Amino acid sequence: MAVSLSAMFLAPVWPLNFSWGDAQGRHMAEDENVEVPKLSPDSRLESLDERLERLQQAEAKRTGASKQVNPNDRILQQLFGHLVGAPIGGAVIGWGLDSLFKTFPTFFLLMLFVGFGVGVRNVMRISKTRTPPGN
Repeated sequence: MAVSLSAMFLAPVWPLNFSWGDAQGRHMAEDENVEVPKLSPDSRLESLDERLERLQQAEAKRTGASKQVNPNDRILQQLFGHLVGAPIGGAVIGWGLDSLFKTFPTFFLLMLFVGFGVGVRNVMRISKTRTPPGN
């Protein structure tokens, strides 16, 4: 009886035939040249790149966004990355050493504090570098 119940739940209810295409009956290999059938694949990609570039320029004009990143934002992200990533990395290394040597809190706490120290050192090193105005 157990075999029949497992066979009932594991057997597909309908035949899984994926040759029918998607819900509209389209097949990817058949319908991929529908948009521009006379162009070769390279020219279709080039025209797609051109259209995408035009749309990106129009979107940048509409939103007023520029492609340049504010250097202050970049530095802020680096600072938070070092202050969070270094202690987490130290804790993971300490946890691995603790599980290897069976001394749970010792290496974990030691490497966690070392990670905090490394994070603070990196923040101090980043804060000493100067960026020229306008960059």
